Amino acid sequence: MAITLAEAKVGMADKVDQRIVDMFRRSSLLLDQMVFDNCISPGTGGSTLAYGYVQLKTPATAAVRTINTEYAPGEAKREKKTTGAIIMGGSFQVDRVLQNTAGAVDELAFQAEQKIKATANYFHHLAINGSGADTDEGFVAGTFDGLRKLLSGSSSELVCGTDLTTSAKMDEGCNAFLDEMDMLMASVEGGASVLMMNRDMLVKLRSIARRAGYYERSKDDFGRVVETYAGVPMLDMGRYFDGTQSVDVIGTEGGKTAIYAVGLGLDGFHGISPTGTGVICSYMPDMMAPGAVKTGEVELVAGVALKNTMKAACLKDIAIGI
Repeated sequence: MAITLAEAKVGMADKVDQRIVDMFRRSSLLLDQMVFDNCISPGTGGSTLAYGYVQLKTPATAAVRTINTEYAPGEAKREKKTTGAIIMGGSFQVDRVLQNTAGAVDELAFQAEQKIKATANYFHHLAINGSGADTDEGFVAGTFDGLRKLLSGSSSELVCGTDLTTSAKMDEGCNAFLDEMDMLMASVEGGASVLMMNRDMLVKLRSIARRAGYYERSKDDFGRVVETYAGVPMLDMGRYFDGTQSVDVIGTEGGKTAIYAVGLGLDGFHGISPTGTGVICSYMPDMMAPGAVKTGEVELVAGVALKNTMKAACLKDIAIGI
């Protein structure tokens, strides 16, 4: 069974829970569009949120043969994979006096919204940089495999050869980069659903899309501006706060960054979550109950899976010089 956050919201009776789901959707275009396979059941022990699936690594090929000859055997290759959902989110505390004197700014709602934004950004971080291994240098170990690891070394990991560091070089290399973008999009079987990048890369791609007439923008049901390249939404994956500073989810190292293209769906790149509508849970305090300081919590229980390696691609080493 598959479910989107919009569908999960419908199954919730509590209006507060519905509002929390809408906050998650508003905070992340990826979460809003992603399909979740909500079939994970922890079992009687309740100690695991594992999700097993079979990944298509190499598709089957077709050939011709002459009379009295046989086809050369060739099989599609699959690989048994295991990933898992993780519990992410956090708690916050509000003094009842602060809440009662908040005035136009609802302190409880403000803290909940900020925690939701942080959780959505952290999900973005793991969807790109996560690793299911307990120790994996350069990744977020002990979570689930993100796209950077899933595509590493695959035929869907493309290397950019165009310099976009200045406006003059963008003019000079515009057509070459458009060719590379065509290759990236064509590498995603069935077409890309979303293009994921950091803010600096989005600025560059927006400029190139305008030059080529591939740029459009519109507003969705939340009033959120959605920018598209050749009809495919361009998503700034944003930043996450690591406790010290805000860090780009898709980094720029040595002046070079990457764009990830994915086909969303249960046969491609999708989310995983527990059975039912428990992908998002909220625990809001009763402000009228005894106790001066109230604690609220929000949780996202989710992970990602890539069923078909041909449903995602990466264009890396894009020189943007920022």
